[in-house]
Amino acid sequence: MSAAIHLILLRHICMEKVKHITPTAGQISIQDFTYELPDERIAKYPLPERDKSKLLIWNSGKITDDRFYNLPDYLPDHSLLVFNNTKVIRARMLFQKDSGARIEVFCLEPAFPVDYQLAFQTTGSCTWLCMVGNLKKWKSGLLRKQVNVNGQSVEMTAEQANPKDRSLITFRWNNPEVTFSQLIEAAGILPIPPYLHRETEPGDLERYQTVYSKIKGSVAAPTAGLHFTEQVFNALDQKGHKRAELTLHVGAGTFQPVKSETISGHDMHTEHLIIGRDFVEQVLAHTGKLIAVGTTSVRTLESLYWLGVQILGNQIFDPVNLHVTQWEAYGEYDWEYTTRQAFEALLSFMDKYKQNFLTASTQIIIVPGYRFRVIDGMVTNFHQPQSTLLLLISAFLGNAWKTIYEHALANDYRFLSYGDSNLYLK
Repeated sequence: MSAAIHLILLRHICMEKVKHITPTAGQISIQDFTYELPDERIAKYPLPERDKSKLLIWNSGKITDDRFYNLPDYLPDHSLLVFNNTKVIRARMLFQKDSGARIEVFCLEPAFPVDYQLAFQTTGSCTWLCMVGNLKKWKSGLLRKQVNVNGQSVEMTAEQANPKDRSLITFRWNNPEVTFSQLIEAAGILPIPPYLHRETEPGDLERYQTVYSKIKGSVAAPTAGLHFTEQVFNALDQKGHKRAELTLHVGAGTFQPVKSETISGHDMHTEHLIIGRDFVEQVLAHTGKLIAVGTTSVRTLESLYWLGVQILGNQIFDPVNLHVTQWEAYGEYDWEYTTRQAFEALLSFMDKYKQNFLTASTQIIIVPGYRFRVIDGMVTNFHQPQSTLLLLISAFLGNAWKTIYEHALANDYRFLSYGDSNLYLK
């Protein structure tokens, strides 16, 4: 049995464990999470300096306006800020058939090998789950592309790996010394959000990455982190705040709007996370407030709680294919584990299997009715109407999100990925 098939079966088994969706979660109407966002309020380009963006602070109902470089002044004493250190890959690759038809292959996640690091290190060939543009023009056969990698001409081909699943694409190349990481870096285009309605420009190569990005794998940036600079980090250190890093590879599903009338009809996308033993130890040792930088960090931290719960409940089948299902957090349970118990279980699990890093996937959806187990606050941008990200914000803020967004629209805040920032505290 392949690892990919094993993972699919495991997710199906996990889904069977949770039979109930609470009415307040599944029956929420998406129409209650919309607002009018004029196109001119969407920031098409970043500001010249990252930390000069506006900062809206919401603290237990009170709104304050400032600039992002003053963020450290508003954090609770001795906070721990958790950052997502994922790096956006050049996931879009353009091919042209002999007929002239242009085919775009957008890499989403590795299928063989399934591990991100191994997939990027592989030489010769690898298979990815992809979105394919103009697929009707590509019935079968090879797509070819000449790529210049460090001064060497490399022929790259793309082929549909499975006629029953035309989203699985196998890439091959004729230089065994070239890794897929090098190939995609040379052949690919950095994807920027579709709502910017423009092509990727040279400036995006730097500005659509956080200054602390390290681990390749995302097809969209964790945009709350785009505001941070070395000057802000220095100010955080001087104020006595601590920092920790995790990895969640952001998928294209982050831009997918909720199209169903109620949330129960929305199939939440899956994203992959990685944490180190030192991260778990740092969270356990910290006694102050924990502030997540970005919704991706929020999803990861809350997913880690539920992975710990799985371990405590003896629901883990093996140490490789760990997964949090979409509605797992909304099941009917007759127990309650603390955050410390869940994170101690993660550490014991890593000790048991002699792992320094834990990898997992999460499909968790955080909507009103969810009770946060890990975070005390978050730094985030403004999000699209009728999006799962706005639902997450509402789960933390309640109806106060409407007041905040009205305030932002009335006070010239810039919206979405390249827009301004928020700090939410309770």
